[in-house]
Amino acid sequence: MRILATGAAGFIGSNYVRKLLSADYPSMRDVQVTVLDKLTYAGNPDNLAPVRSHPGLTFVRGDICDAVLLAEVLPGHDAVVNFAAETHVDRSIDGSTDFVRTNVMGTYALLEAVRAAHVPRVVHVSTDEVYGSIDEGSWTEDSPLRPNSPYAAAKAGGDLLVRAFARTHGLDVSVTRCSNNYGPYQYPEKVIPLFVTNLLDGGTVPLYGDGLNIRDWLHVDDHCRGIQLVLDRGLPGEVYNIGGGTELTNNQLTELLLEACGAGLQQVRRVADRLGHDRRYSLDDSRLRALGYAPEVPLRAGLEQTVAWYRDNPQWWRPLRGAAAEARS
Repeated sequence: MRILATGAAGFIGSNYVRKLLSADYPSMRDVQVTVLDKLTYAGNPDNLAPVRSHPGLTFVRGDICDAVLLAEVLPGHDAVVNFAAETHVDRSIDGSTDFVRTNVMGTYALLEAVRAAHVPRVVHVSTDEVYGSIDEGSWTEDSPLRPNSPYAAAKAGGDLLVRAFARTHGLDVSVTRCSNNYGPYQYPEKVIPLFVTNLLDGGTVPLYGDGLNIRDWLHVDDHCRGIQLVLDRGLPGEVYNIGGGTELTNNQLTELLLEACGAGLQQVRRVADRLGHDRRYSLDDSRLRALGYAPEVPLRAGLEQTVAWYRDNPQWWRPLRGAAAEARS
């Protein structure tokens, strides 16, 4: 089995590749993995360090929008898992060009290349943010797409292209939409690694608005198990929600992180709310659960493990925090 994993030097994709090459998925014994990644600020070769010398890994530095490169790389692969995306909402509010280019045009370029190379199977990794915000209940896969940020709108555009290629061209492609991820190797601009690294350094953490925004939290290991299940058993043209099953307000999440880091409320500073900040996300993932999915990492244990990883690996995150600070100055 040969898999092309695009954007897999990032947080979620690199976790998936490490699991693949560590034989964590029984259906993927003796897998060969090609990672295609542009290595933007969130793509980090060190994320693949644990499997760098694995004979089943090939790394190609390149852009998902590069049709010529895709035509060279894709032939001979049995499946593609597309992680390539610009993902940070705050960055998309500051400037949306890269988000539209990668999340829409990059998805289009990949789909066209897959079709030309006759790759038999594709999983496109998306987000619950394409649904917008929900006050009560949970989104199903048939809920309308009502994105509220430029990031979410660009991801929704890519999802719709996937749907069109499945219906028009008969492409065997499934879409996954996950809730908020956390775990090791997550770039420290996202809320959990940002708060954890700030607290470990004795600093403060910026809490948006009233802190009552609600998110469902999903450990990256559970997310990747869900992706693999969809690759193995998902239906062409189908969408699968992947949830963690634990909804928290940002206030509750902050309290758990303070506890795990041995910090106090005096280290929390309230900041103005994000523009267009969605109030609540909630996924109904019964479609995937019918295939055998269930999250295995309890939130409290997962957060404690995540904090321990950042505490033990400052050589990974300190240079990234320095680079991020320079980019903002």
